[in-house]
Amino acid sequence: MRREETKRMTITAVFVAVLLMQTFMSNIGYVRIIPTLPAVTTIPLTVAIYAVLMGPKAGFLFGLFWGITRLFVAYTQPGDMVSLMLFQNPAISLVPSILAGFFPGLIAKQFKKTKYDKYGYVLSGAVTSLTNTVMVILLTSLFFMHDPATLVHYLGNDAANSPLILILVTALGVNGLIEAIFTAIVVPVIVTPLNLVMKRA
Repeated sequence: MRREETKRMTITAVFVAVLLMQTFMSNIGYVRIIPTLPAVTTIPLTVAIYAVLMGPKAGFLFGLFWGITRLFVAYTQPGDMVSLMLFQNPAISLVPSILAGFFPGLIAKQFKKTKYDKYGYVLSGAVTSLTNTVMVILLTSLFFMHDPATLVHYLGNDAANSPLILILVTALGVNGLIEAIFTAIVVPVIVTPLNLVMKRA
């Protein structure tokens, strides 16, 4: 029992270190393609792998940790005005991150009971990124619904008559789609050998 706990703590420490490196080293966790828009993030990949390996409860807590680092960065070193406006809101920082950690662990846990566990890895990866993107868009549209003008301006869209949620989907959806495809492809590639190593440990 103690050996299993030690193994889980060690794995968690490694993933925490990776997430911190992605957060605070430039162009590793947040890859900025368009300077004025939020960066494409590789952190959902780390979150998805951890959650698939460790389960939904651990994924929930790891997602919370990601959300806290996201909130911290928004206050200390925001890379663009949109990130500052969005992620200084604790709900927008924390809720998508937490759910993005919980859902892949839950999906992988269900697929482990079947012979299609590899498909579970792919789905978990895609769901991690899509959950993050969709929840950020939904919460942003909710919190900025009464005063969208400034946010819309910084998103580079002055079409005042367009619904805010449509503008957000246009501006942030491409990032989310790229992240989802990337994460869905890479998660099974990494998780499959890691699972074998963990079973032997």
